[in-house]
Amino acid sequence: MTALDAQPWDLVIVGGGNAALCAAIEAAEAGLKPLILEAAPKPYRGGNSRHTRNFRCMHRGPLSVLTGSYEEDEYFDDLIRVTKGETDEALARMTIRTSEDCLPWMEAHGVAFQPSLSGTLSLSRTNAFFLGGGKALVNAYYNTAEDLGVTVAYEAEVTQIHVTGPRFEGVTAKIAGHETRIEGRGLILASGGFQADLDWLARAWGPAARNFLIRGTPYNRGVPLKAMLDHGADSVGDPTQCHAVAIDGRAAKFDGGIVTRLDCVPFSIVVNQNGERFYDEGEDVWPKRYAIWGRLVAAQPEQVAYSIIDAKSRELFMPSVYPPVEADTLDGLAQKLGLPGTKLRETVEAFNAACRDGDFHPTELDGLATEGLTPPKTNWARPITEPPFYGYSLRPGVTFTYLGLKVDETARVAGPAGRFDNIWAAGEIMAGSILGQGYLAGFGMTIGTVFGRIAGQEAAAHV
Repeated sequence: MTALDAQPWDLVIVGGGNAALCAAIEAAEAGLKPLILEAAPKPYRGGNSRHTRNFRCMHRGPLSVLTGSYEEDEYFDDLIRVTKGETDEALARMTIRTSEDCLPWMEAHGVAFQPSLSGTLSLSRTNAFFLGGGKALVNAYYNTAEDLGVTVAYEAEVTQIHVTGPRFEGVTAKIAGHETRIEGRGLILASGGFQADLDWLARAWGPAARNFLIRGTPYNRGVPLKAMLDHGADSVGDPTQCHAVAIDGRAAKFDGGIVTRLDCVPFSIVVNQNGERFYDEGEDVWPKRYAIWGRLVAAQPEQVAYSIIDAKSRELFMPSVYPPVEADTLDGLAQKLGLPGTKLRETVEAFNAACRDGDFHPTELDGLATEGLTPPKTNWARPITEPPFYGYSLRPGVTFTYLGLKVDETARVAGPAGRFDNIWAAGEIMAGSILGQGYLAGFGMTIGTVFGRIAGQEAAAHV
């Protein structure tokens, strides 16, 4: 491989996930010779993208594996509901509209899709699932990038970004234990959030953040983000907002990925360590509400909660990577989970008494609600009565943080003089422009794909 410091590169791309790869492919097809600096070793390349499984896509009719239609206004309404209005509407609508062209582009560059599987059928109209998951998508893009002559350096941790006024000049990267200055004519930042820096998380959230699990890559520590903020780049987003879901409390501290997510919540009651319910488990269909549960659990004592179901709900959700705790009685289950048995039994009995007769439909809002219970359960409320009983411990699992760099519709990073001349950003490092809070399944990949492609095209035109 050519010495990285022997020449100014056409384009330096920091990061090695979906957004970075889309940018590199677009730039290379426009005639540039990009360099990707990926902090992870090669087997762990791809950032959080290797843990993904689908792409949320607008379409006016059936498209590839997607059924029906999912048009701009409905897509935007879904986004508004989960963000509660905390979004840049112009950027959001542009992202939504552009997603329709992205899916065919993805297929043309090696990504294969499959129909929705059992347990995800509610997404067959809105989300296209990757055949082989995010790892297969990442590998397909790396193969395409290699064919196009893109250079990739692994275990290349960027420690400094060199900027003079509004212009990027180069980066310093630690590679094989040695720091190297690498010059470039343009810079694309696609290096994710800061969630793997537990000290930064604790400064934003308080000491409770040290109990969080980081379900994404351990290599996203926010070093390039901090460097740009120190250079006066405009920030966007709240440091306490993030994509945080409720994951299995037995998961690894880092890098557990999507398999650690639990989809049982809508069919359960969720209690804290005192055996008390604290939120409506049936508020909305899971793809629109699963990402609020990380924050809900984070607010509970010791940042832990427990999902309780019975035998009739055992097969209604995607199988968990760890088997649930099982017992023939609620008291036995409480003992195994370390919960107060009397209080758990009282909570379940109060819930059961508040359930009403009605038609149960697990894949759609069915209005089967409790009556006279606080908090209510507004859908899928069925008594928990059939043994065996099952329980899962829940912990907040952070995927990525929303504090990031402000960009415009060309993915150019905003700064003291309006914007930097030759610095663009794509993916999680700028997603806070669109995701002020909450999350919509598959939308992170949409943002990364749309802005990665735009950044690559804009950088190529500039260089």
